[in-house]
Amino acid sequence: MKNFFTTKRLCRAGIIAALYVALTYAFGAIAYQGVLQIRPAEALTILPLFFPEAAPALWIGCMLANLASPFIAFDVPLGGLFPVLVNAFVIPVVIVFLCGGDEGYASANIAYWSYFGSLCATEALWVYGLGIPLYIAIYGLRKKGVTAFCDASKKPPESEG
Repeated sequence: MKNFFTTKRLCRAGIIAALYVALTYAFGAIAYQGVLQIRPAEALTILPLFFPEAAPALWIGCMLANLASPFIAFDVPLGGLFPVLVNAFVIPVVIVFLCGGDEGYASANIAYWSYFGSLCATEALWVYGLGIPLYIAIYGLRKKGVTAFCDASKKPPESEG
């Protein structure tokens, strides 16, 4: 069995975590707005399909990004799990029931399902809308043998002669 913790994989994991944090922080308050969360960093959740080290990197990136969240006490322990459904089901509980975010709604139940629908749609937008093009781009780069996206360097063809 090959060594999982190669220098390249550790560096790649660090870059993925840093990208997640940077992309989340770049959108500041609108990344944590409640009903409509603008988080293009969620597109990075497609990366574990290519790089196993991306899974812990995304968890770390999510934890670090959520340090700026107004819901930090709930985000940090719960972050990094199956992004679309978990966020859609859990975040409305945090917003509506634990933080009193049901103002302007007829009931907490209506507020919950409104947040659920919105978060499910926006999370799916980022995961699939940006994640699929990211997947296609990385797949193409790996196929071309771009070393940053491959675990084994592509050897040049041997010259005849």
